[in-house]
Order: sequence, then C-alpha cells, then structure tokens
Amino acid sequence: MPLIRYKVTLEKQEREMLKEIATRGKHTSQKVLNALILLGSDEGRFQEQKLTAKQMASVLPVSMKKVDRIKRRFVEHGLEAALNKQPPKRQYLKKADGDFEAHLVALSCSKPPPGHARWSLRLLADKMVEFNYVDSVSYETVRRVLKKTS
Repeated sequence: MPLIRYKVTLEKQEREMLKEIATRGKHTSQKVLNALILLGSDEGRFQEQKLTAKQMASVLPVSMKKVDRIKRRFVEHGLEAALNKQPPKRQYLKKADGDFEAHLVALSCSKPPPGHARWSLRLLADKMVEFNYVDSVSYETVRRVLKKTS
C-alpha cells in the first residue's frame, strides 16, 4: 500500500488563527494540539519551519499516526474538521426495546426454573433467548435493564 503524504498549506489568516488557539483563550487540549500539529506541518509560504511527523511526535505528546490523521483531515475536510473532534460514525442497535424489557421483567418476577433457588442474570439471558424474545443477549444487558426498571 503506497504511503500517502498530505501537504498542509496554510494561509496567513489561518496561521494567525491557529497561533491564537495555541497561545491564548480557553480551548480543549486536543484542539490546541491539533493547532500545533497544523502549524508545524505547514508547507505554505508563511511557514516558519516545517517539522516532520517524527519530530512533532517527539516534541508533542502525540503519536505519528495522530499527526498524519490531522493532516489528512485538514486536506480532505478543511480547517474546522481538523481542529475539532469528529462525531462518532458507528451506530449501535438497541436490543432492549420496550417489548424486551416487559418480557424480561415479567420473567424475572416469575418463579425460577426447577433446580434453581432464584433467577441469575445469566439464567435470565438464556431464557430470553430460549423463548425467542431476542436472538442473543448478554447478561450485562439484562443487568442494565433490570437496574433501570427497579
């Protein structure tokens, strides 16, 4: 896989804004680090000195991979995207909907199966799968639902 090098070229006003973020005001530590990375990576005509990713990683408390990620985000999505935290892209499907919760509470209030003195979380999870209320469920999900309803 070929190594892609992203070239960061900042305009004068962008450099000034990044210097302001890096030296003044109240900003998150990640935003300040991202600003410092972009300032150090600048290859434009207003740059003072360009640093390599290895040099930045040794000076700043970041990895070389983070330096490359910030440069890539700047080139592909712009300055704001490179400075600010990215929203999560993954979406999680909830297994525990209202129907599942109702069946789980009803099952936990019922008599435990023969050979058991009381319901355990694992036993409840197994019975929910056995009764086809859900394809699979962890005992931790059962615990969270029961804690929420009690």
